Amino acid sequence: MKTIISALLCLNVLSSIAQQVPAAEENIPFLVTFGKESEKAWGDDDYCQVFFFVIPENTTNPIFIRVFDPDVGGANDEIRLNWNSKTRFSVYGGVGAISNADAKGVDPVGNFKSGTQLATKVFDQEKHDNDWYTFGPFYPKEGELDRQFGGYVIKVICEGIAGDDGNLYRYFLSSDGNKNIPIDGGNAFTYEYTFRLHDDPKQVSHIYPYIDNKVTSVKQTNFDWDNDGVIKIISKAKPGIEIKTSGENEWSNSEHKIEKEELNSSLDFQFIKSKNTIARNNVVISIRNQYGELLPFYAVPIGGIPKYKPKTNFKKT
Repeated sequence: MKTIISALLCLNVLSSIAQQVPAAEENIPFLVTFGKESEKAWGDDDYCQVFFFVIPENTTNPIFIRVFDPDVGGANDEIRLNWNSKTRFSVYGGVGAISNADAKGVDPVGNFKSGTQLATKVFDQEKHDNDWYTFGPFYPKEGELDRQFGGYVIKVICEGIAGDDGNLYRYFLSSDGNKNIPIDGGNAFTYEYTFRLHDDPKQVSHIYPYIDNKVTSVKQTNFDWDNDGVIKIISKAKPGIEIKTSGENEWSNSEHKIEKEELNSSLDFQFIKSKNTIARNNVVISIRNQYGELLPFYAVPIGGIPKYKPKTNFKKT
């Protein structure tokens, strides 16, 4: 685990993007959570998304978690028939916020709302369309200290509690309640990513699961890709391996061996749409190691964005 902490400390040069979720490097336009009465074929399997925000242990000033466009209706969201949805955002800290096993699952079951609730608010169609809402201030020590992740961890749960529309939104971990000002060394991660893809087929989205030194293979699982092109794995050892992808309202998975060169670094999962692109496509994805343990997707990839390095064989002449 020291490797993760060391890599996090080396990411100060990227701190300006570490606070934005999704991050600039991911090229993902929005996170998405649908109302619990929607059809899963619209691209959300459980109407809930959990993100964890990491605040470095040496941070003493208050922090804020800002949500862009938290309401359900208007400029960015996805309507079914009529706007009828409600979304609840809740913030948790304290003991158990990240250490509880249910908090690190892919389904909203058991005690996934573990820890101490610090704030909560329900949004419908009334306010904050295409605008920011701020939760906080919170003091870093209100989170759960977990040095495995590099500091204090605060959990944010987004739930579609009513209706059948899609709420598209983004986060920012800020040192200011009215502006997006990065916190030096901060980061964010999730264990299951539900997000909107670009409509433009030229835009490639990325997610970055971290591979520690104990991983020998990974199993990826994706939902409702809609056969919208290909998903490839790029790494120091992989030039672009295609994974098995899903159709509409379908699950798909595939296993991939991890090479020695890929340990203690991130993989780059690239979502490459077809020319006959699917509009307003939402997708769900998670990754497990050979023990069935979920791997975190970091907004800013630990160790930087991986680049393929082909092996060179030298022959004596």
